[in-house]
Amino acid sequence: MSLKYALIGCGRISPNHVAAALENKLEIVALCDIEHSKMDEIAEKFDLPEDVVKYTDHKEMLEKEKIDLAAICTESGKHGQIALDCLDAGVHLIIEKPIALSLAEADAIIAKAKEKKLKVSACHQNRFNKSVQKIRAAMEAGRFGKLLHGTAHVRWNRGESYYKQAPWRGTWEQDGGALMNQCIHNIDILRWMMGNKITEVIGLTSQLTHDYMEAEDLGLALVKFGNGSYGVIEGTVNVYPANLEETLYLFGEKGTAKAGGKSINLIEEWRFADELENADEVKEKYSENPPSVYGFGHTPLYADMIEAIANDREPYVTAEDGRRALELVLAIYKSAAEGKAVTLPLEDSSTTDFKGRFDS
Repeated sequence: MSLKYALIGCGRISPNHVAAALENKLEIVALCDIEHSKMDEIAEKFDLPEDVVKYTDHKEMLEKEKIDLAAICTESGKHGQIALDCLDAGVHLIIEKPIALSLAEADAIIAKAKEKKLKVSACHQNRFNKSVQKIRAAMEAGRFGKLLHGTAHVRWNRGESYYKQAPWRGTWEQDGGALMNQCIHNIDILRWMMGNKITEVIGLTSQLTHDYMEAEDLGLALVKFGNGSYGVIEGTVNVYPANLEETLYLFGEKGTAKAGGKSINLIEEWRFADELENADEVKEKYSENPPSVYGFGHTPLYADMIEAIANDREPYVTAEDGRRALELVLAIYKSAAEGKAVTLPLEDSSTTDFKGRFDS
């Protein structure tokens, strides 16, 4: 099916979305960004047709264009309202992570999409990594046996130039810190793998070296899952001198797996009691080497979304999945701020609840 597509927000991640749209043969009809130069850069980079219309106001674009599918890639704090405007206009959505910065907005997106019978996919593209898909298949086949615990580590570097490049980064109103921005993909996958249900979260967050931003540059958490297993989360942008690794470990009674590399794109450990395959062959076959931490997942996520629209089914990564990842980060923030364990499900919470957290 031929779908008319628009991109809203032409910043750092937008080239991955345009490339995925083109590879999936979507008809790009419009670009939208408050800065005209950013739209020009994208149009030139991808040699887009001259009839692709450029808008600085998404509402004007929605009024004037017939759009089937849009991707929202603006600063995180604007995702919620733009998503609701698009859904009101009858547009299916792919929303960059995080789906929103408050649970109220995430709930509103989910409710509006159901009301309008529209599809919304949270852009957690690392679920489509070959490594992650292989681990997920083992999980669904019961090869791990009883799950014991899992860990998610994001050990990256983001310096002052990164935050000065876009002033919204690191603010409570438009972003959050290391956990919400850099670590949410791995947090999503840990929760998904461990059965989604969480009963309790204990978190610590700190601002150790980034006194020019508002939010945390280090986040640590212990998670108790509903199935009796446990999780450990470590997210930092303080690693010297550059990104070190993103890793996911899963430990079960009958299996151990580790995904590592730039964006959990390599299988680095594969040990199962059933010995169904050769571990070295698995590591070789199900590992990829992407050029950046964004990986190769946008193209299959787009393909899945197009298929979900065509067949009227839920996308592989749903808006509810996006909400679950958001809820876990907010629970860590809440626990850290209050100095005590937090139980889930979480009552309405937002990054703006933590304004002033590291002001001194």
